[in-house]
Amino acid sequence: MRKIVFTLILALLVVSGCMFANRENKNETSSTPTPKPLTIAEKKAALEEWEATPEGISFREWESSPEGKKVAEASAKIRKSVRAYSNLGGVVSSLSLPPNARLGFGLMVKIQGEEYILTFGPEKVIKNNPSLDNGFEKLQGLKVNDKITIRSQTIFKSPKYSYPIISADYVAQGSKIIYKRVRNQGGC
Repeated sequence: MRKIVFTLILALLVVSGCMFANRENKNETSSTPTPKPLTIAEKKAALEEWEATPEGISFREWESSPEGKKVAEASAKIRKSVRAYSNLGGVVSSLSLPPNARLGFGLMVKIQGEEYILTFGPEKVIKNNPSLDNGFEKLQGLKVNDKITIRSQTIFKSPKYSYPIISADYVAQGSKIIYKRVRNQGGC
């Protein structure tokens, strides 16, 4: 009987010691400081530094080329709607992206007479975990010439592509929502 009581008390001491030690670690402050956001002057200096690199120089050359100007004009057409996060009416023009595109799942869409790449992100789906589903099932039911409504907060350009790239946040067909981006909540 004494051995059982002694063993239980010893186990209780070990467990409480581990819990106390773990609590102390959680209360300690992180040794790595949180980085401060860059000031406008620091951002400008970083941009100028990048523009001096070979990648920056080739990007500026592409921007001044006829193809780069065409992409810039197309993105300027919808920039106001993107900034306001308002609806953009579009027509699906192709169900695949240009050859060698590495943008994940996407479509080609015609908006206001211009072609755009509409990208949704990586195609990875983890079958055993439905919470990681990417919601592309309804999008894969789209056909060429289907009319859709798009909302986005991001439009960007790349010398690799001859079209502006829209990162889709919301897509509807008629009054039915077929895609809505789920934002990360609470961190990574």
